[in-house]
Amino acid sequence: MDSSLMRKIEKAKDYALQPERIQFTNYQAEFRGDNGNHTITYEAQQWRCDCNFYAGRTTCSHIMAMQLLFEGMVSTGPMPISEPEPLEEPVGNIAAI
Repeated sequence: MDSSLMRKIEKAKDYALQPERIQFTNYQAEFRGDNGNHTITYEAQQWRCDCNFYAGRTTCSHIMAMQLLFEGMVSTGPMPISEPEPLEEPVGNIAAI
C-alpha cells in the first residue's frame, strides 16, 4: 500500500473519532420497527416518520432512536408545528362596516 493512501486511512480514523465534525443536512433510512418497517427522513432540520404514532404527535420512538444515534450530528429538538398561513389579508374591523 502506498504511503499517501496509508495517511488517508489514518486521517479517516482520526475523523471517525470526532463526530462533532459531521452535521447531517439530509437523511433517509428504513427503520425496522417491531410492527413493521418505517421510512424516517431528516431534511431542513426536521424529522418525519411514516408510522401512525408520528402522524398524531410529530415524534415517535423511531425518530427518538435516530436522534440518540446521531446525537450532535443533527438537530434533536422536536419538529416545530407550523401554523397554516392565511389565504388573504384580513378585512379589518367588521363592526365598523
